[in-house]
Amino acid sequence: MADDRRQYGLSGEKLAAEHLAANGYRILETNYKNRFGEIDIIAKDDQTLVFVEVKSRRSSRFGTARASITPTKRRRISMVALGYLKYNGGTRQKARFDVVALDARAPEGAFRIEIIKNAFDLNYG
Repeated sequence: MADDRRQYGLSGEKLAAEHLAANGYRILETNYKNRFGEIDIIAKDDQTLVFVEVKSRRSSRFGTARASITPTKRRRISMVALGYLKYNGGTRQKARFDVVALDARAPEGAFRIEIIKNAFDLNYG
């Protein structure tokens, strides 16, 4: 079951990266990890560095993909992003946090994909 969820998540991330690229983002990294955690996608949108969290949902039974970004998750993503910026010398780089929400549409099984730009602010407190 866990492997099935992991595969589903990975396929959602791949679909999200393709959708971002089709919308003008330049993908720099996928599944970036440091000691604070992981960020699904790091990309550039024009001159802005974008840290992207991808959330996939098979149904709305437990809420939408968009609603699943908890304050704890935002803090963790923020810490990973700060680590990335510090390590890569980009602490003065313009950056933002986007979310790509993939919600399955039954019965077709196709996804509704939504890019939520500037979905949340830096949260490290």
